[in-house]
Amino acid sequence: MGDWVIGALINLLGSIFINFGTNLLKLGHDESKKLFVLSNFGTRMKPIIYFQAWRVGILFFAIGNCLNFISFGYAAQSLLAALGSIQFISNIGFAYFILNKIVTIKLLLATAFVVVGNIFLVAFGNHQSPVYTAEQLAENYANVVFLLYCLGLVFVVALHHSIYNIGEGKMLVPFSYAVVSGAIGSCSVLFAKSLSNMLRLSMSSSGGGYSTLHTGFTYSMLLMFLSTGGFWMARLNEGLSRFDAILIVPMFQIAWTFFSICTGFVYFEEYKVFDALRTVMFVLGMVSVFVGIYLLAPDDDKPSKGGEVLKDGPLVLPKTSIFSDDVESLFMSSDQNSQIKDMEIIWTSYADENC
Repeated sequence: MGDWVIGALINLLGSIFINFGTNLLKLGHDESKKLFVLSNFGTRMKPIIYFQAWRVGILFFAIGNCLNFISFGYAAQSLLAALGSIQFISNIGFAYFILNKIVTIKLLLATAFVVVGNIFLVAFGNHQSPVYTAEQLAENYANVVFLLYCLGLVFVVALHHSIYNIGEGKMLVPFSYAVVSGAIGSCSVLFAKSLSNMLRLSMSSSGGGYSTLHTGFTYSMLLMFLSTGGFWMARLNEGLSRFDAILIVPMFQIAWTFFSICTGFVYFEEYKVFDALRTVMFVLGMVSVFVGIYLLAPDDDKPSKGGEVLKDGPLVLPKTSIFSDDVESLFMSSDQNSQIKDMEIIWTSYADENC
């Protein structure tokens, strides 16, 4: 069994853990909002850390990222980033069973396009995983091509951040939010790959032992990893509180996967193993992924499992809902959609002022 296979298996398990934790984080936010409604806006909302679903989600999210960190030492960055497509499969199941979301045919079709595209990326990607010395890694960071790529990344982040601030477009706003998050957060993959490479080098017979870890380069990579990883987690947590998980989670993963692959291609020069066939298949895989993104656009008035929205009537809540009859009556009006939007505005304003 090759090293890249070991890395792939560890990464797959880590990806499932991350997605499970992500959905639990969203469940914690949903429970927080429901409790806020039940309080009739009269009391200060409890911090999100007090909700068990959110705490368990953080634990699974952290364990999954640790597994992914280990896997980076055994396989190419572009390969492992593409394997994140397993999260799209698990996301449907977790969103259905944990968040009570309805899984439509359109969503299944969109997920199929994304998964098929990522399978192409894996099948025709780079299966090599050389071990670099600290000097080689430092030289790659100072490479002119990589520096130009970083400059382009800054431009992409600035552009999509401005689009998000404008706040127009049902799909464009969450997509821009995910792009900014993925462009910066995916840099943590590069730093994690460098750290994992150094750890693997220190354990090898010719690597010089653990003394190779006590260098300025290693500590700088650790600092950058914690910074970009912390940014990614903070944006993920905020995004889950602002957008529907069944929409924003795939967008997060697509942006993270895309920028992780591009960064690995440029920094580690993984594109050098590509011939004409591999290049064409890789492009087809990316096209399939983008088609899946387009199909992930949510339809208006899509209900969750256990309840339904009537265009000209009240919001019908499930009998097992935690909402009381008094709270349910808040939604009984002829202009239901406007009232729901007003409550969302109140919630957002309250959160911005008090969080």
